Amino acid sequence: MMSRVRALTARIVFAACVLTTIPLVAYAQTATTSQSDLQTRIDAQNAQISQLNQDIAKYQQQLDLTTVKKQTLQNTLSQIKTSIKKTSTSIKVIQAQITTTNLQIQQLSGTIADTQRSIATESAGLAQALRAVGKVTSQPLALTLLSDGGMSAAWSDMTALATIEQAVGDDMRRLADSQQRLSDAKSSAVQKQSELKVSQNTLQTRKGSLSAQQESQNQLLTQTRSQEAIYQSIIAQKKAQEQDLETALSNLKGQYNVAVDPTQVPTPSPGILAWPIDGKIRITQYFGDTPFAQVHASLYSGHGHDGLDIGAPIGTPVHAALSGTILATGDTDTYHGISGAQCYSFGKWVMIKHANGLNTMYAHLSKIGVSPGQSVSTGDVIGFSGETGYATGPHLHFGVYVGAVTQIIPLGQATKAVGTPCSKAIMPVPPVSGYLNPLNYLPSI
Repeated sequence: MMSRVRALTARIVFAACVLTTIPLVAYAQTATTSQSDLQTRIDAQNAQISQLNQDIAKYQQQLDLTTVKKQTLQNTLSQIKTSIKKTSTSIKVIQAQITTTNLQIQQLSGTIADTQRSIATESAGLAQALRAVGKVTSQPLALTLLSDGGMSAAWSDMTALATIEQAVGDDMRRLADSQQRLSDAKSSAVQKQSELKVSQNTLQTRKGSLSAQQESQNQLLTQTRSQEAIYQSIIAQKKAQEQDLETALSNLKGQYNVAVDPTQVPTPSPGILAWPIDGKIRITQYFGDTPFAQVHASLYSGHGHDGLDIGAPIGTPVHAALSGTILATGDTDTYHGISGAQCYSFGKWVMIKHANGLNTMYAHLSKIGVSPGQSVSTGDVIGFSGETGYATGPHLHFGVYVGAVTQIIPLGQATKAVGTPCSKAIMPVPPVSGYLNPLNYLPSI
């Protein structure tokens, strides 16, 4: 009897100490080679990304130089071309990042597969060892003592059983470690998938930005026919039209006199709205119409300039400042007066209606990316900055209006003007008291 017990014990030790750690030699060799190859490719992608980022920094330096130069057709085209190069390079960076993330996901998938196989092997060996231990421990002690070998053999078998229990315990710890590795690998894979989705969304935004820049370049070349005199003439017309438009908007005080119910205006509180432009904010013109208003914009409640002008290169993504619904979009550049003069007003614009009673206005866009009736969330890209309308340099005009008194109508309907370049141009029109200082609702800079 004891010989059979000892034989069974030997098989148990083998099961616990050997079967639970079966090396998958061929698979491990292949997996190691595959993982090494993936890491080499990941390193190559990271090196490419580093070089591309250096190129982007150079293009930014060039943009900074052209921004401070005199406004000429050549400099404007140079600025757009440099922006296109910068955006194209940033697209390459994002594409390389997407490739890197995909390789890392492959790498993690291999790790997950390895760990799952390890768990399966550990579990199978552990189960076999536990079944074997059960068989031995089911032998009555009295039967063991009365069998061949007596007490000495019993002590040997008990020592063997202690060895088995130690091996089983070690195997259970290895199994727990494998399960933790699997959990960590799966969490990393989920994180990489999230990063991949963000990169893909960013790529689409950058492609939209590139398209907007190229369209602006083509439009500028078409308008000016590459002649500096025509370009300067357009700038002069825009400056004159800007003055006319500001006068027309000021005349609304007498012509479009609608009372604003204070209960329909949210209490000013910085942070209700988010900045519509990412990165460093550079305000080129404040709300109001006096020098004091420009210095102390958050304290002023005048009626001159009806929003904030935020400097932004052509093609900069413009984001919704708050969740809401696209109330309307338009392009005032398509309107002309009786004399044929073009309406240089807001250019391409978007207005969003928000649940808190505010409407936000985004003007001088190079490209509109939304449609009326569409729901948007805070931070969604709704278009790209430009210099359409009366803008004499690339920027975003951002306005905040009282929604209850804002109408989307031809400007002439409110001002009672007829035949002017913008009299038929459809745009958001509130009474003067319906314009709010955006800085009262935006985060501090």
